[in-house]
Amino acid sequence: MSEMNDLLLPGERIDDLQFAGLKIIQSPSAFRFGMDSVLLADFARVRPGSRICDLGTGTGILPLLLSGRAGRLFCDAVEIQPDAAERAQRSMRLNGLQESIIVHNRDLRQARQFLPHAAYDLVICNPPYSAENASLPSPSPALRTARQEGECTISDVAAAAAWLLKSRSRFVLMLPAARLTEAFDTLRQFRLEPKRLRLVHANVCRPARLALIEALLDVNPGLIIEPPLIVKNPDGTDTDEINRIYHLTN
Repeated sequence: MSEMNDLLLPGERIDDLQFAGLKIIQSPSAFRFGMDSVLLADFARVRPGSRICDLGTGTGILPLLLSGRAGRLFCDAVEIQPDAAERAQRSMRLNGLQESIIVHNRDLRQARQFLPHAAYDLVICNPPYSAENASLPSPSPALRTARQEGECTISDVAAAAAWLLKSRSRFVLMLPAARLTEAFDTLRQFRLEPKRLRLVHANVCRPARLALIEALLDVNPGLIIEPPLIVKNPDGTDTDEINRIYHLTN
Protein backbone atom coordinates (compact mmCIF):
# COMPACT_ATOMS: atom_id res chain seq x y z
CA MET A 1 0.00 0.00 0.00
CA SER A 2 2.85 2.40 0.80
CA GLU A 3 4.33 1.67 -2.64
CA MET A 4 1.02 2.78 -4.21
CA ASN A 5 0.93 5.90 -2.08
CA ASP A 6 4.45 6.79 -3.22
CA LEU A 7 2.98 7.34 -6.70
CA LEU A 8 0.47 9.92 -5.43
CA LEU A 9 0.86 13.68 -5.30
CA PRO A 10 -1.01 15.82 -2.75
CA GLY A 11 -4.74 15.85 -3.45
CA GLU A 12 -4.69 12.76 -5.68
CA ARG A 13 -6.34 9.42 -5.08
CA ILE A 14 -6.25 5.88 -6.46
CA ASP A 15 -9.55 4.62 -7.89
CA ASP A 16 -10.19 0.90 -8.36
CA LEU A 17 -11.64 0.29 -11.84
CA GLN A 18 -13.28 -2.94 -10.61
CA PHE A 19 -11.97 -4.67 -13.72
CA ALA A 20 -8.97 -6.94 -14.31
CA GLY A 21 -7.32 -5.63 -11.13
CA LEU A 22 -6.73 -2.23 -12.74
CA LYS A 23 -6.43 1.05 -10.86
CA ILE A 24 -6.10 4.67 -11.94
CA ILE A 25 -4.70 7.81 -10.33
CA GLN A 26 -7.07 10.78 -10.44
CA SER A 27 -7.28 14.26 -9.01
CA PRO A 28 -10.66 15.64 -7.90
CA SER A 29 -9.57 19.08 -9.10
CA ALA A 30 -8.76 17.90 -12.65
CA PHE A 31 -10.70 16.27 -15.47
CA ARG A 32 -11.79 12.73 -14.56
CA PHE A 33 -13.07 10.03 -16.87
CA GLY A 34 -16.78 9.28 -17.11
CA MET A 35 -19.16 6.73 -18.58
CA ASP A 36 -18.36 7.85 -22.13
CA SER A 37 -14.82 6.43 -21.88
CA VAL A 38 -16.13 3.11 -20.56
CA LEU A 39 -18.66 2.87 -23.42
CA LEU A 40 -16.01 3.77 -25.99
CA ALA A 41 -13.58 1.13 -24.73
CA ASP A 42 -16.32 -1.50 -25.00
CA PHE A 43 -17.32 -0.38 -28.51
CA ALA A 44 -13.72 -0.53 -29.77
CA ARG A 45 -13.53 -4.35 -29.78
CA VAL A 46 -9.78 -4.43 -29.28
CA ARG A 47 -7.91 -7.57 -30.29
CA PRO A 48 -5.02 -9.19 -28.36
CA GLY A 49 -1.64 -8.13 -29.68
CA SER A 50 -3.00 -4.97 -31.31
CA ARG A 51 -0.91 -1.86 -31.76
CA ILE A 52 -3.04 1.09 -30.64
CA CYS A 53 -2.77 4.85 -30.46
CA ASP A 54 -4.97 6.85 -28.07
CA LEU A 55 -5.20 10.49 -29.11
CA GLY A 56 -5.82 12.74 -26.10
CA THR A 57 -5.48 10.08 -23.43
CA GLY A 58 -6.17 12.37 -20.47
CA THR A 59 -6.10 10.15 -17.39
CA GLY A 60 -5.02 7.15 -19.47
CA ILE A 61 -8.37 5.45 -18.93
CA LEU A 62 -8.81 4.10 -22.48
CA PRO A 63 -5.43 2.29 -22.68
CA LEU A 64 -6.07 0.82 -19.23
CA LEU A 65 -9.52 -0.48 -20.11
CA LEU A 66 -8.38 -1.76 -23.51
CA SER A 67 -5.46 -3.61 -21.91
CA GLY A 68 -7.89 -5.20 -19.48
CA ARG A 69 -10.04 -6.40 -22.37
CA ALA A 70 -7.25 -7.56 -24.68
CA GLY A 71 -4.73 -8.75 -22.12
CA ARG A 72 -1.77 -8.03 -24.39
CA LEU A 73 -1.35 -4.92 -26.51
CA PHE A 74 1.03 -2.06 -27.25
CA CYS A 75 -0.26 1.50 -27.01
CA ASP A 76 1.11 4.97 -27.65
CA ALA A 77 -1.03 7.38 -25.63
CA VAL A 78 -0.78 11.09 -26.52
CA GLU A 79 -1.70 13.89 -24.11
CA ILE A 80 -0.96 17.61 -24.54
CA GLN A 81 -1.42 18.63 -20.89
CA PRO A 82 1.76 18.01 -18.86
CA ASP A 83 0.01 17.34 -15.54
CA ALA A 84 -2.45 14.88 -17.08
CA ALA A 85 0.27 13.10 -19.06
CA GLU A 86 2.47 12.73 -16.00
CA ARG A 87 -0.46 11.42 -13.96
CA ALA A 88 -1.28 8.91 -16.72
CA GLN A 89 2.36 7.76 -16.72
CA ARG A 90 2.14 7.08 -13.00
CA SER A 91 -1.08 5.14 -13.51
CA MET A 92 0.74 2.90 -16.00
CA ARG A 93 3.49 2.28 -13.44
CA LEU A 94 0.86 1.58 -10.79
CA ASN A 95 -0.50 -1.22 -13.01
CA GLY A 96 2.87 -2.48 -14.23
CA LEU A 97 2.04 -1.42 -17.80
CA GLN A 98 4.73 1.21 -18.35
CA GLU A 99 6.56 -0.99 -20.88
CA SER A 100 3.51 -1.64 -23.08
CA ILE A 101 1.61 1.66 -22.71
CA ILE A 102 3.81 4.66 -23.45
CA VAL A 103 2.42 8.11 -22.60
CA HIS A 104 3.71 10.97 -24.75
CA ASN A 105 3.33 14.53 -23.49
CA ARG A 106 2.92 15.89 -27.01
CA ASP A 107 0.42 17.64 -29.28
CA LEU A 108 -1.57 15.13 -31.36
CA ARG A 109 -1.52 17.63 -34.25
CA GLN A 110 2.20 16.89 -34.50
CA ALA A 111 1.77 13.11 -34.43
CA ARG A 112 3.75 12.56 -37.62
CA GLN A 113 6.80 14.10 -35.95
CA PHE A 114 7.09 11.47 -33.22
CA LEU A 115 4.89 8.47 -34.10
CA PRO A 116 5.35 6.00 -36.98
CA HIS A 117 3.34 6.24 -40.19
CA ALA A 118 0.80 3.50 -41.06
CA ALA A 119 1.80 1.42 -38.04
CA TYR A 120 -1.39 1.06 -35.97
CA ASP A 121 -4.25 -1.43 -36.00
CA LEU A 122 -6.53 0.88 -34.04
CA VAL A 123 -6.60 4.59 -33.29
CA ILE A 124 -9.05 5.66 -30.60
CA CYS A 125 -10.10 9.10 -29.42
CA ASN A 126 -12.59 10.60 -27.00
CA PRO A 127 -12.19 14.21 -28.18
CA PRO A 128 -13.53 17.44 -26.67
CA TYR A 129 -17.29 17.42 -27.23
CA SER A 130 -18.06 21.12 -27.66
CA ALA A 131 -17.12 22.99 -30.81
CA GLU A 132 -15.07 26.11 -30.20
CA ASN A 133 -17.27 29.03 -29.06
CA ALA A 134 -20.32 26.72 -28.93
CA SER A 135 -20.62 26.87 -25.14
CA LEU A 136 -19.42 28.91 -22.21
CA PRO A 137 -15.70 28.26 -21.64
CA SER A 138 -14.61 26.52 -18.45
CA PRO A 139 -12.65 28.78 -16.08
CA SER A 140 -10.09 25.96 -15.72
CA PRO A 141 -7.62 25.73 -18.64
CA ALA A 142 -7.25 21.98 -18.08
CA LEU A 143 -11.00 21.35 -18.13
CA ARG A 144 -11.41 23.68 -21.11
CA THR A 145 -8.84 21.67 -23.10
CA ALA A 146 -10.55 18.39 -22.19
CA ARG A 147 -14.11 19.51 -22.94
CA GLN A 148 -13.96 22.14 -25.69
CA GLU A 149 -12.33 22.28 -29.08
CA GLY A 150 -9.50 24.69 -29.67
CA GLU A 151 -6.37 22.62 -29.33
CA CYS A 152 -8.14 19.53 -30.74
CA THR A 153 -10.83 19.53 -33.46
CA ILE A 154 -12.47 16.64 -35.31
CA SER A 155 -10.28 17.52 -38.29
CA ASP A 156 -7.16 17.37 -36.11
CA VAL A 157 -7.89 13.89 -34.80
CA ALA A 158 -9.03 12.59 -38.21
CA ALA A 159 -5.84 13.85 -39.86
CA ALA A 160 -3.70 12.22 -37.18
CA ALA A 161 -5.63 8.95 -37.39
CA ALA A 162 -5.30 8.78 -41.18
CA TRP A 163 -1.53 9.24 -40.84
CA LEU A 164 -1.15 6.62 -38.12
CA LEU A 165 -3.41 3.81 -39.34
CA LYS A 166 -2.50 0.87 -41.53
CA SER A 167 -4.67 0.58 -44.63
CA ARG A 168 -8.14 -0.79 -43.80
CA SER A 169 -7.53 -0.37 -40.07
CA ARG A 170 -9.92 1.21 -37.61
CA PHE A 171 -10.48 4.65 -36.12
CA VAL A 172 -12.95 4.67 -33.21
CA LEU A 173 -14.31 7.79 -31.56
CA MET A 174 -17.26 9.16 -29.61
CA LEU A 175 -19.02 12.48 -30.18
CA PRO A 176 -22.35 14.14 -29.36
CA ALA A 177 -25.02 12.71 -31.66
CA ALA A 178 -25.82 16.27 -32.77
CA ARG A 179 -22.38 16.44 -34.45
CA LEU A 180 -22.79 13.20 -36.39
CA THR A 181 -23.13 14.66 -39.91
CA GLU A 182 -20.19 16.99 -39.27
CA ALA A 183 -18.13 14.02 -38.12
CA PHE A 184 -18.97 11.89 -41.17
CA ASP A 185 -18.11 14.74 -43.56
CA THR A 186 -14.80 15.34 -41.81
CA LEU A 187 -13.81 11.68 -41.63
CA ARG A 188 -14.35 11.23 -45.36
CA GLN A 189 -12.11 14.21 -46.09
CA PHE A 190 -9.28 12.10 -44.63
CA ARG A 191 -10.20 8.81 -46.40
CA LEU A 192 -11.83 7.45 -43.24
CA GLU A 193 -15.09 5.76 -44.17
CA PRO A 194 -17.74 5.39 -41.40
CA LYS A 195 -18.51 1.67 -41.18
CA ARG A 196 -20.18 1.13 -37.79
CA LEU A 197 -22.42 3.42 -35.74
CA ARG A 198 -24.12 3.05 -32.39
CA LEU A 199 -26.21 5.75 -30.74
CA VAL A 200 -26.38 6.12 -26.96
CA HIS A 201 -29.67 7.09 -25.27
CA ALA A 202 -30.18 7.98 -21.61
CA ASN A 203 -33.43 5.96 -21.77
CA VAL A 204 -35.84 4.74 -24.44
CA CYS A 205 -37.86 7.97 -24.35
CA ARG A 206 -34.94 10.33 -24.92
CA PRO A 207 -33.21 11.29 -28.18
CA ALA A 208 -29.72 9.95 -28.77
CA ARG A 209 -27.13 11.86 -26.76
CA LEU A 210 -23.86 10.34 -27.96
CA ALA A 211 -22.63 8.58 -31.08
CA LEU A 212 -20.04 5.79 -31.14
CA ILE A 213 -18.35 5.71 -34.55
CA GLU A 214 -15.97 3.25 -36.19
CA ALA A 215 -14.34 4.31 -39.47
CA LEU A 216 -11.88 2.38 -41.65
CA LEU A 217 -9.09 3.84 -43.74
CA ASP A 218 -9.32 3.47 -47.53
CA VAL A 219 -12.38 1.23 -47.80
CA ASN A 220 -15.64 1.38 -49.76
CA PRO A 221 -18.83 2.90 -48.28
CA GLY A 222 -21.25 0.74 -46.32
CA LEU A 223 -22.51 1.62 -42.86
CA ILE A 224 -23.80 -0.80 -40.20
CA ILE A 225 -26.11 0.89 -37.69
CA GLU A 226 -26.13 -1.18 -34.52
CA PRO A 227 -29.04 -1.39 -32.05
CA PRO A 228 -29.18 1.63 -29.73
CA LEU A 229 -27.37 1.52 -26.41
CA ILE A 230 -29.84 2.40 -23.65
CA VAL A 231 -28.32 3.50 -20.34
CA LYS A 232 -31.34 3.43 -17.98
CA ASN A 233 -34.48 1.33 -17.64
CA PRO A 234 -37.85 3.10 -17.21
CA ASP A 235 -37.53 2.65 -13.43
CA GLY A 236 -34.16 4.45 -13.40
CA THR A 237 -31.99 1.36 -12.89
CA ASP A 238 -29.10 0.54 -15.19
CA THR A 239 -29.89 -1.67 -18.18
CA ASP A 240 -28.48 -5.16 -18.49
CA GLU A 241 -26.08 -3.96 -21.16
CA ILE A 242 -24.66 -1.20 -18.96
CA ASN A 243 -24.18 -3.81 -16.23
CA ARG A 244 -22.38 -6.02 -18.76
CA ILE A 245 -20.12 -3.18 -19.88
CA TYR A 246 -19.26 -2.39 -16.25
CA HIS A 247 -18.74 -6.10 -15.52
CA LEU A 248 -21.54 -6.14 -12.95
CA THR A 249 -23.34 -9.21 -14.30
CA ASN A 250 -22.80 -12.70 -12.92
